[in-house]
Amino acid sequence: MFDTLQSRLADTFKSLRGKGRLTDADIDATTREIRIALLEADVALPVVKEFVAKVKERAHGLELSKALNPTQQIVKIVNEELIDILGGRTREIRFSKGTDPTVIMLAGLQGAGKTTLAGKLGHWLREQGHSPVLVAADLQRPNAVQQLQVIGERAGVPVFAPQPGNGVGDPVQVSRESLDEARHKLYDVIIVDTAGRLGVDEEMMAQAHDIKAAVTPNETLFVVDAMIGQDAVNTAKAFEQGVGIDGVVLSKLDGDARGGAALSIARVIGKPIMFASNGENLTDFDLFHPDRMASRILGMGDMLTLIEQAEKTFDAEQSRVSAEKLLRGKGEFGLQDFLGQLKQLRKMGPLSKIFGMLPGMGGQMKEAVENLDEREVDHLEAIILSMTPAERDDVSILNGSRRARIAAGAGLQVHDVNQLVTRFVEARKMMQKFGSGGGVPGMPGMPGMGGGRAMRPKNQKKGKKKRGKNGAPLRRGAQRAVAPKPTGQPSQADISSMFGTPGSGQGADNFELPPEMRKLFDK
Repeated sequence: MFDTLQSRLADTFKSLRGKGRLTDADIDATTREIRIALLEADVALPVVKEFVAKVKERAHGLELSKALNPTQQIVKIVNEELIDILGGRTREIRFSKGTDPTVIMLAGLQGAGKTTLAGKLGHWLREQGHSPVLVAADLQRPNAVQQLQVIGERAGVPVFAPQPGNGVGDPVQVSRESLDEARHKLYDVIIVDTAGRLGVDEEMMAQAHDIKAAVTPNETLFVVDAMIGQDAVNTAKAFEQGVGIDGVVLSKLDGDARGGAALSIARVIGKPIMFASNGENLTDFDLFHPDRMASRILGMGDMLTLIEQAEKTFDAEQSRVSAEKLLRGKGEFGLQDFLGQLKQLRKMGPLSKIFGMLPGMGGQMKEAVENLDEREVDHLEAIILSMTPAERDDVSILNGSRRARIAAGAGLQVHDVNQLVTRFVEARKMMQKFGSGGGVPGMPGMPGMGGGRAMRPKNQKKGKKKRGKNGAPLRRGAQRAVAPKPTGQPSQADISSMFGTPGSGQGADNFELPPEMRKLFDK
């Protein structure tokens, strides 16, 4: 949703690179581009004006930091101001402190996704250890009650639906009866799904007001379709004035709209965004974190959300066993272990969505992530599943005939099998080096890595080098006199030669490893 805004801001910050200091003209040009980017993202004009004014004010009176260059300081200011307009901090549900159940009332226009979101919220609360119940108080829309019952069954959350709906029944009475139902069956959270309209009208406001008076909810959440732009802000403002709301829930954040409503609504109506729904699955729902959303908009990723999703999805014991196999080496980590990790990774959602949470996934990388073909992963699974258990455990036994059989079983070519095996072996070697402290590939002078001069094996003879002698005895004596004496501290040339870089002292060709280190490399 924020792709266009993210690209525009990235281009704006890129123009500041390489500048040792920012002039007033640079700041004015940068804030002008930020203003255009926000307006193109359909952010409300009053919010844009306030945002740009704050950024400009702080940039002109820039708190000079030796740790950050001017570009990083501007990004820091924009990040902090984005967090501010998105709400500043995460707002959680206020649960009832007594024995009475917590009541959450959902309101909004028809088509905003209230019924689906009720199921997602119930599923999320159940995972948090609560016992929620869904209340079918939308008796106006055709089949709304049946839809809630189906979603409740998928989410594993009970549904209280005493009336058939389709225009039959009193939603206020249903909401009132749900309180007794919750107390009788010991439900601690009641989620009331109310009716919506195609537009704000007096009848809708009156019904929502009556339901709120009947159940006295702890939280009244307004569900906003993030794809409808500025009209969502106007609708939320009307509900706040007519009914009164405590927070906002953004639905359909995975859409391709410009996302201006998400950036405007918290500041315009003065109510926090509490939850966000960014997919069709029941698990595509979580608390709204302003700092994480600002980080995504600026292309800095969202590692905290990624870690939380991984903790929910991955089997800790299976991951620990696989990691131990990988670090022990000896080829114990096989394709069966790799397949298990791959399946758990895919449970987190589309790979493009997962990679999009990583820092630095902007520009060309973002385009590559978006064009990621999930069918390639299906092909990997097909190849591995076409192998016998012995072949998955030890890829070294894969000869030509075995590879041909595997390729035929997976419906692919032999070179696809060869490519998978080669990449798997290389990746396994790299991870084993990481785990054994081998260092980072490409770092100069690191054992077994490229980038530096190769260490001389112990038993390799040195090539004789012809050295010219200075024929003048007096000059030779002067050179010996000015030669530095050992001080016990390594010189810059010695340090350079140790890491395989040219220096003016002892060269890398004459460097000898200590005996203890030499034993490690001779194994």
